[in-house]
Amino acid sequence: MELKNKVAIVTGASKGIGLELCRQLLAAGMKVAGWSRSEPDLKQDNFFWQQCDVGNMESVQQAFSASLEHFGADIAVLANNAGLGYEGKLDEMDPAQWHTMIDVNVNGIFYCTRLVLPLMKERGEGHIINLSSIAGTTGIAGMSGYVASKHAVRGISHSLYKEVRNEGIKVTCIYPGSTNTHFFDEIGSVTAHEHMMRPQDVADTILHCIKTHKNFHIVDVEMRPLKPKG
Repeated sequence: MELKNKVAIVTGASKGIGLELCRQLLAAGMKVAGWSRSEPDLKQDNFFWQQCDVGNMESVQQAFSASLEHFGADIAVLANNAGLGYEGKLDEMDPAQWHTMIDVNVNGIFYCTRLVLPLMKERGEGHIINLSSIAGTTGIAGMSGYVASKHAVRGISHSLYKEVRNEGIKVTCIYPGSTNTHFFDEIGSVTAHEHMMRPQDVADTILHCIKTHKNFHIVDVEMRPLKPKG
């Protein structure tokens, strides 16, 4: 896809992979609407920040309307990056934390994608990036809620690409392994460290997927640190 002067929406834009992806899309010539609960440290003429909780449908609608007003409707990329995780065995999990993970990690993809798809269909072009996790490919003791949400991201992605591929729209699911971000702030058993993957490398891989030829579709990308213990 040719990216220059087209619009991208990136959720979870305030830090980590989302912030790095915003920077790389801007460097590639795109106009970027970053949605997140807190404002990122990013000032650029082609960057527009909108406060948004993707787990809240009304908040997503407001962010979408504001982004359209600012940049117009030429939305070529949606990166559903926002996500969070809590640790806990299923029978010990706080129901509020369970619902928060489902609202943000799963419902958020539905709320955002349903608004963007009609515009992409009109243009006959678009790319939706969904951030799952290695947790979306396996089971992890003590992380059943998070794993459930990331398996759902995989299922949504695989079904959606079959729904929209003939309309020129790509859907790519990304499965990062351990990445040095603030995600682990809420995971007591793991501390982020320098031997995890760098957010910029994950973002660079996503950018590569987006820039591919219009008839070349990368469906799944699994990535891990080569030496996770150094």
